[in-house]
Amino acid sequence: MNVTHLKDAELIPINIAAHKLFGSERTEVIHLCFKPGEVLEKHPNPFDVIFYVLEGSGILEVGDESATLGADTLIEIPADEMRGWTNTGSVDLRVLVIKVL
Repeated sequence: MNVTHLKDAELIPINIAAHKLFGSERTEVIHLCFKPGEVLEKHPNPFDVIFYVLEGSGILEVGDESATLGADTLIEIPADEMRGWTNTGSVDLRVLVIKVL
């Protein structure tokens, strides 16, 4: 059994709090925490991504579409789609990211 605590997970150097909880040849699991008003600018990734909103709410932009999403919501984004997040709420927006490499 392999246990990883968020406080001990590898920090990813981007403009929001991001920690790598798990990494293998085919999968990565990342925890994102956006403070109110924080933004992760739209960007593409060369792999499929699954987002699961743990708590809070925010706007996810994918291509030309956007949606306000809250806790207990899962979103699948195909590879190479532009995507970005904005925390529009008054509390932290916590998102689990599963990268399918």
